[in-house]
Amino acid sequence: MKSEEVRAMKTDELHQELERLRRKQFELRSQSVTEKLEDPTLLMKTRRDIARILTVMRERGEQNVEQYQAHLTAAAARR
Repeated sequence: MKSEEVRAMKTDELHQELERLRRKQFELRSQSVTEKLEDPTLLMKTRRDIARILTVMRERGEQNVEQYQAHLTAAAARR
């Protein structure tokens, strides 16, 4: 994912993409522990995509990004 693509996204889309990437990162870490990860560079790429999204969100003046993500996760768990 390029930074231009991230900057073109709306704030709600950024939150959803961030949540998706964090889940993907968790799955990749699980695969790496069990040695079933085919491409180890995916972990690094995912981590960098997360950093790009967080950077754009902070540039836009988003406050408490981590707390908002925790709220979204809790709301999804209740469903």
